[in-house]
Amino acid sequence: MPHAWVIHGYDGYAGLSLEEVPEVKPGPGEVRLRVEAFALNWGDMDLMHDRYSFSFTGFPARIGMEAAGIVDAVGPGVEGIETGTRMCTLPYFYDRQGASTEQLVIDQRYVTPAPEGLSAVESASVWMMYMTSYFPLVEISRVLPGKSVLVTAGTSTAGTAALEIGRHFGGRMIATTRFERNRAYLEEAGADHVFVDGSDDLAAFIREVTEGKGIDAAFDPVGAGMIGRYAPALARNARIFFYGTLDADFPSLPIVDMFQANATFQPYSLFNYVEDPVMQARGTAFVYNALKRGIVAPRIDRVYPMEAYREAWDYMAGPRESHGKVVVETGL
Repeated sequence: MPHAWVIHGYDGYAGLSLEEVPEVKPGPGEVRLRVEAFALNWGDMDLMHDRYSFSFTGFPARIGMEAAGIVDAVGPGVEGIETGTRMCTLPYFYDRQGASTEQLVIDQRYVTPAPEGLSAVESASVWMMYMTSYFPLVEISRVLPGKSVLVTAGTSTAGTAALEIGRHFGGRMIATTRFERNRAYLEEAGADHVFVDGSDDLAAFIREVTEGKGIDAAFDPVGAGMIGRYAPALARNARIFFYGTLDADFPSLPIVDMFQANATFQPYSLFNYVEDPVMQARGTAFVYNALKRGIVAPRIDRVYPMEAYREAWDYMAGPRESHGKVVVETGL
């Protein structure tokens, strides 16, 4: 029988347990993967505390938004996907059927071929970070030379992806971080300016580096503790993409600053774009092309074995001096 990490309540990752689970056959339109690797994401952490963009409909439940594995069975009606092929899952509203397992049954709409030349670990690491950043920066804000983007928590995987993508399209990229030691990493990723958090005025820093214009977009997973600090430096028609709660609280909107800038606040979830077949196709095409051209590349920090999943979360939750994806290999 396959093994899976499951959770039985909103207890955080301490409540995860490794259990034997029944083998499941794929139904109509579904494929089954022998999972080789799956990645950790901060959204999983929020979900385990019931503060994410969806909740579990019941327990026990698995978590996990992205995995790579070998197709070992297909259900009725599946076309164009053959057994023996390495595929990746795309992040979507997965309810209780997350990727923290050795065997995953998933709707064929949410799998895509592994990028050429990447290992299973690498293939499991690229979809959440690059697609999360792609839609706000490219499809919605259309970052170009002359536009400025603030990326808070720049060392997060999605933050780093935003810097890489924004640099490619010529935007002025501004990153925030809590530690001076992260400056070189952020500049290598694509930051033109780095704000090391402390007692300094973030809005004043933004106005200085943008020559008084302000930011055209904010890519912000922090929450209540950040938005009010940069809101006085919003450019006309700026858009705030709010996609996480690293400080655990939803923000109170700085309405006066937003009035003055004619700004838009957009609660943003990648899942809504993966659910749209046209947008999904545009996002995956971008990632394949960007990987092939060397615009982006997998960034792997650490790899853990299946039995060390909780230890991987300990590492994710603690202070880190290196950055990139944390991935679990199943050993299959």
